[in-house]
Amino acid sequence: MPIEKKVALITGANRGIGFETARQLGQKGITIIVGARTPQAAKQTADKLVAENIEAYPVTLDVTRDEDRKAAARFVAEKFGTLDILINNAGIGGEGGLLNAHTVSTTDEELQNVFNTNLFSVVSVTREFLPLLKKSPAGRIVNLSSILGSLTLQAMPGSPIAPMKSFAYNASKTALNQLTVHLADELKATNIKVNSAHPGWVKTELGTQHAQLEITDGAKTTVDLALIGSDGPNGKFIHLGKELPW
Repeated sequence: MPIEKKVALITGANRGIGFETARQLGQKGITIIVGARTPQAAKQTADKLVAENIEAYPVTLDVTRDEDRKAAARFVAEKFGTLDILINNAGIGGEGGLLNAHTVSTTDEELQNVFNTNLFSVVSVTREFLPLLKKSPAGRIVNLSSILGSLTLQAMPGSPIAPMKSFAYNASKTALNQLTVHLADELKATNIKVNSAHPGWVKTELGTQHAQLEITDGAKTTVDLALIGSDGPNGKFIHLGKELPW
């Protein structure tokens, strides 16, 4: 593989925004490592990309499983020796969807499940791959967040997102944004940039068919942040090139 060819790992890459992100980056000449919870899903997705003349490799990566995270990092280290782009795309919604407002009645189980995938596992995945990202001349970490995690907009009277009060999901994305801020500051003296991406309201399983954006548009922000130059944003919350309020 040419030294200048970048390598990207995408979690939850077998469907929705994750798959479209993999496709769009692959079309730009990026080598794609497809992370999916099962070997079958990872291989089938990689095969689809290869059929489109994209260089892609499957890895079994249930982000909640420590053995999967470590095995995936070993694979990347042995195959490529470095990682240029890490896209923390895998995530889950809370019980009842985004419009099912419930706060105090949120169960411990729901909170633990959502935070385990949307925050704790992102920290763990990033920890495993950070040594490889530090070997890249321009490492990029993109955390797939949501505008529903914006405290400013959630608290604003008349806000268009005010009805969407799924506490576990929203709080997990707020916490994910804190990870972005803290990690970007911690790595500011390195070549790594860390940003949160809001894809928009996208027609996915979570967003439903009532959403405004097609999946192709939903991947654009992530792809742009994965490919920013040295003068690009760091520690920011972005949607289609515009900074969002925390």
